[in-house]
Amino acid sequence: MDHNNSNNNRINKDKNMSRNSSPEIEERFPLAAVVNDCVRRWFLDTLKEAKAGDITMQVLVGQMYNSGYGVTMNARKGNAWIEKASRSRSSARKVGDKRPGYNASDSDSDKVNAEA
Repeated sequence: MDHNNSNNNRINKDKNMSRNSSPEIEERFPLAAVVNDCVRRWFLDTLKEAKAGDITMQVLVGQMYNSGYGVTMNARKGNAWIEKASRSRSSARKVGDKRPGYNASDSDSDKVNAEA
């Protein structure tokens, strides 16, 4: 489903619900569909920040691609984002294969490369 059409449908339904606040008229969505939509939007927001140069978001995008979380799994793209982040943060390589959001612990070396 097209992301924009999905948002437009949701907005139109929200408008209709506000006019008809009766619970009998309220349309329900499967929880899995709601969660998938949220995760997909999280990926798109994270990708935008990663492209803007946020190193933490670059690592997260790499993790999301590597795990298929919010996006189709793609190890090549995931590793490319991890490599990009590792140019500035050496610990990025240590967490590239971890679940999205996993960060290197404080005990891990996180040297910032001077050539970044």
